[in-house]
Amino acid sequence: MSNLAHDITLYFIRHGETDWNRLRRLQGQMDIPLNDTGRLQAARNGRALREIVSDAEAMPFVASPMLRTAETMEILREAAGFPRNGYQTDDRLREVHYGSWEGVYLTEVAKTDPAGYAERKANKYRWRPRGGESYADLSVRAGAWLSEITQDTIVVSHGGVSRVLRGLLLDLAEAEIPVLEVPQDRIMILRSGHVSWA
Repeated sequence: MSNLAHDITLYFIRHGETDWNRLRRLQGQMDIPLNDTGRLQAARNGRALREIVSDAEAMPFVASPMLRTAETMEILREAAGFPRNGYQTDDRLREVHYGSWEGVYLTEVAKTDPAGYAERKANKYRWRPRGGESYADLSVRAGAWLSEITQDTIVVSHGGVSRVLRGLLLDLAEAEIPVLEVPQDRIMILRSGHVSWA
């Protein structure tokens, strides 16, 4: 289990929708842009951030360096009343790497890699695709980032990162982590061992 200091809050935003999200095509670390719905979601989250955080300008803004997260961050910042730039990126916040599964439609993986599909069903948290990462690997990577957080932070990242951060901060069972919800149109607020949404 990894802990934030009790007085530190993470405002976590998943990137907006991409066409690959809509098609249930595995993106992982492939650079896919937002679609129009994703841009609207990012703007919505920026307006919500402005409503719930009165001193956001005093906080670090940090994002995964991927195209869809950078685009989300820039739209979000503009909607919240800030310059589009003025944020940092961190490679440790990249999405889980799906290796040989990247670009594959989720509905087709049982046919393209039946053995891997069976292994994933048996243990979704520990399963690692050929050339990729498991959620356990991602947890180590994102946990290293989390261990350095010393103040309230606004972060734009990915569904997998959202899941493993909750796993670390809420001390969740491994089987729970890969199936946690990862909405793109809400802000997740992680504070003192609990989650709320805005």
